[in-house]
Amino acid sequence: MAAPHVERTRDSYAAFRVPNFGRFIVSLLAMTVGAQVQAIVVSWQIYQVTRDPLALGLVGLAEVVPYVSVALLAGHVVDRGDRRRISLWSLSVLLAATVTLFVLALIWPVPRVVWPYYVIIAICGLARSFLQSARSPLVAELVPRDLFANAATWRSSTWQLASVVGPALGGLSYAAFGARLTFGANIILAIVALVAMRQIRHVAPARALASASLVESLGESWRYLRGQPVILGALTLDMFAVFFGGATALLPIFADRILHVGPRGLGFLQAAPGAGAVLMAFVIAHRGPFQRAGRTLLTVVTIFGVCMIGFALSRTFALSFAFLFIGGAADNISAVIRSTLLQILVPQELLGRVSSVNAIFIGSSNELGAFESGVAAKLLGVVPSVVFGGGMTLLIVAMITWRVPSLRRLREIALESETLVDSGVSASGPVNASERSTAVQ
Repeated sequence: MAAPHVERTRDSYAAFRVPNFGRFIVSLLAMTVGAQVQAIVVSWQIYQVTRDPLALGLVGLAEVVPYVSVALLAGHVVDRGDRRRISLWSLSVLLAATVTLFVLALIWPVPRVVWPYYVIIAICGLARSFLQSARSPLVAELVPRDLFANAATWRSSTWQLASVVGPALGGLSYAAFGARLTFGANIILAIVALVAMRQIRHVAPARALASASLVESLGESWRYLRGQPVILGALTLDMFAVFFGGATALLPIFADRILHVGPRGLGFLQAAPGAGAVLMAFVIAHRGPFQRAGRTLLTVVTIFGVCMIGFALSRTFALSFAFLFIGGAADNISAVIRSTLLQILVPQELLGRVSSVNAIFIGSSNELGAFESGVAAKLLGVVPSVVFGGGMTLLIVAMITWRVPSLRRLREIALESETLVDSGVSASGPVNASERSTAVQ
């Protein structure tokens, strides 16, 4: 039995040998491309109407408030219900939002007011909160345990690929065809995402019933995280690094006022981090597990912060693209390490609730980071605000390195099936202390 396992783990595309995972990836790719196209078009429309960086920051705030407000509830529901079915309902709401944007584009080829767009963004935030909480643990039900690291690599890389295709497609399509045809194409993408998820042939496995009340359920997940400093440290590092270091919310201003490249250039700038991440994905998939995952995580977040500072100070399109490209490559390594930690170390019966906490950390950092960028740009100016954010990212890395030494000492986090067999744990069962000792040394 050991030989087939060794052969499979050496296969860089092993997760794709599982048909359900392939359908999952199609759904993820289509939905994320559509979301990226929507973001680039809506943000440019709002900027055209307002010419105000704070209005761009409010785009993030409009999504993150409902996203975070229901995230813990979403995790509780996900651990008690069918994760695939919850994903389907969420994708249906996102499809309805896309149709509404298309109708608005038919009524107003050039937007006159911005509040309807903020309302739609808020509804999307609610749907994505449930989708994120359900979809992350769903992967753990679709692939064998020994393929978690490989699946995490391709899942993260698919999102990053969509971050390349989506913004470029959105910028080029909007410039060439306008909002109506662009949102029309988005409807097709939303339907593809919904159909692919529906085609997943999966019966939810029996799980230990979540706590009877919401309060007890959430308390259980928080108690678990407090006892896992490595996971909590990794989530905290990512949250504050992205909160302070993200410059994507201000890209329309950089494209317009500083680099003078217009919507086409904006699309390529938005795609640059994803392009770097996709390239890094192939490197990660064709190498072994990170032998010093903790130090690698701290290093790549440092690189991300330096790249944000470099981007802010750049005055040429090529150099700006390069900084965003390198930052995206570093960010993908961080995402893979964090995702693998969650999939391997968190018990299945807690994975939905812990994923919802992760959604709060990551979702709030992206959208609140967009709001922070808008406010900082209003107070400090566009370039100084991004330099400040990059500097704060470096400070956060230093603080986490000091305060969470167990994260710095984190080594390989990919588990061999022989370890599971020797410890008497089934491939779908929870991780026990003996398994964690192989991950954190």
